[in-house]
Amino acid sequence: MQLDPQQVADTRAWLMKARNDLRAAETDLAASPPLLEDVLFHCQQAAEKAIKALLTWHDQPFRKTHDLVEIGGQCVEIDAELEPLLRHAAPLSEFAWKYRYPGESEEPPREEA
Repeated sequence: MQLDPQQVADTRAWLMKARNDLRAAETDLAASPPLLEDVLFHCQQAAEKAIKALLTWHDQPFRKTHDLVEIGGQCVEIDAELEPLLRHAAPLSEFAWKYRYPGESEEPPREEA
């Protein structure tokens, strides 16, 4: 199977962005005091970008969305064994927007992060 260099580059780019979001989440969690809103946001972003990397690798188009259930469902169509993992990641979807703006919500509890 001949790999498409652009597809490889695009997949790698998604994975690098996901890794950077995980690094940001770790840094925010280690801050004193921890930046919990940002931890949750970056965890959601890391999951979203990793899922989009998988879809890119399999040449599956996806809509611009932060909904992990939607794009995770596309991954399950590729590999049904991913379903339990994606089901556990689905609740992260709301952290793409929750806690991001003043007045939206209270600060998240540490257990949530």
